[in-house]
Amino acid sequence: MTSNETTPERMTEVHLSARQIQVLAHPLRIRLLGHLRLNGPATATRLAGALATNTGATSYHLRQLADAGLVVEEDRPGTGRQRWWRALHELSSWQRSDYPGDPAAAAAVDWLEAYQLNLLVQRIEAWRLVAPGEPAEWRDVAGLGDYAVTMDPEQLRDMQTDLEELVERHRARALADPRPGARQVLFFYAGVPDVGGER
Repeated sequence: MTSNETTPERMTEVHLSARQIQVLAHPLRIRLLGHLRLNGPATATRLAGALATNTGATSYHLRQLADAGLVVEEDRPGTGRQRWWRALHELSSWQRSDYPGDPAAAAAVDWLEAYQLNLLVQRIEAWRLVAPGEPAEWRDVAGLGDYAVTMDPEQLRDMQTDLEELVERHRARALADPRPGARQVLFFYAGVPDVGGER
């Protein structure tokens, strides 16, 4: 790479504090933050329209997210009284062990993980329903897979790190080389011990 070439920056990440995770564990707040992350800055009015809610509730919950350091008001000259908001980070992360002895934070983790799982199912089902009408090249590459691997916690953490680095590398390449026909692709992964159940 020459000195004149640039690489897209790594995605910004916030490791959620107990307060932040409790603020985020709310049905409208998580949708507001997700919309700002995926679609960029917006006003409360635009967000209310996109998420089918009212502007008052949207404004209130944006302020809650701002107080927790998850979104920030953008200074945009010439926009009058309209307030523009943007997400401060592209990713959120947490570990259950970050909140020992904090039942409210533990409940927030439970809520967020259930929300993520439901969102994964909704998004994949939405694709499954429209896939027959999509171009063949997209139908052939979009899909699901699963593996059963025997490993210890350290090996699982190493694999998670490798996956995150792989996704980041491909994201950076796609940003550096935008192509016609490119679409936003959702990549989900889960690494959990098999505790029984049908396979």
